[in-house]
Amino acid sequence: MRIDVVSIFPEYLAPLELSLIGKARQDGLLDLSVHDLRDFTTDRHRTVDDTPYGGGAGMVMKPEPWAQALEAVAATGPGADASAGAPAQKPVLIVPSPAGERFTQAIAHELAEEDQLVFACGRYEGIDERVLEWAAEHFTVRPMSLGDYVLNGGEVAVLAMVEAVGRLLPGVVGNPESLVEESHSDGLLEYPVYTKPSTWRDREVPAVLLSGNHGKIAQWRRHEQYRRTAERRPDLLEAFDAGALPRADRTAFADLGYDVVDGRLRRRPEA
Repeated sequence: MRIDVVSIFPEYLAPLELSLIGKARQDGLLDLSVHDLRDFTTDRHRTVDDTPYGGGAGMVMKPEPWAQALEAVAATGPGADASAGAPAQKPVLIVPSPAGERFTQAIAHELAEEDQLVFACGRYEGIDERVLEWAAEHFTVRPMSLGDYVLNGGEVAVLAMVEAVGRLLPGVVGNPESLVEESHSDGLLEYPVYTKPSTWRDREVPAVLLSGNHGKIAQWRRHEQYRRTAERRPDLLEAFDAGALPRADRTAFADLGYDVVDGRLRRRPEA
């Protein structure tokens, strides 16, 4: 996969040289480049922003530096080398924005299938809207939000999204099975985990985990997922497909105050 990040603070993206993502870059599993937006300006002050039309506080990022930068990264991406007989796949342009769609694990899996991702790190009051309109002719544009809050710029969000997507690429995570049993992989939160010693400060590891009975361990972990999700993120259960749950799992949800109605979980009013 090819990833390009455009920012006025390229040094902010230095953590992408570390840990699993940094190793993936060294091993050739991930082609990642960070570009300084100011390199695509034409004035001696390397200006990237101006006052907003219509008045208001703050500054808006100018369109031309962004167009120049995006044209440059698209021209060197995998799609630019497509043969004449095969249409080039549009790169995906991700614009971190509190007005974007919510970034989820499912979207991370979608993006991990793409050939090229381009991240546009906005600052100030954002990027001139015409950039996104123009970019739609050359990219698949996806404004994306980490959550219902505002950051100073897109770099923090890009760090999170690149890691979430990059770790899904083949070979990046050493044990692929660890990607299966983790939070949000199946619409639920992950079960609690424990390691040695079995007794720590008078706290015991759940006995079932020491039993050696893998069937009971798997059931305990599954039911712990239900409990943790119901306690911390009950909103996730609204979309959970409960139609094929075995009797023991339905009982576990009943103990948590949920009934299965038409294949969906419904919380009892008194629960």
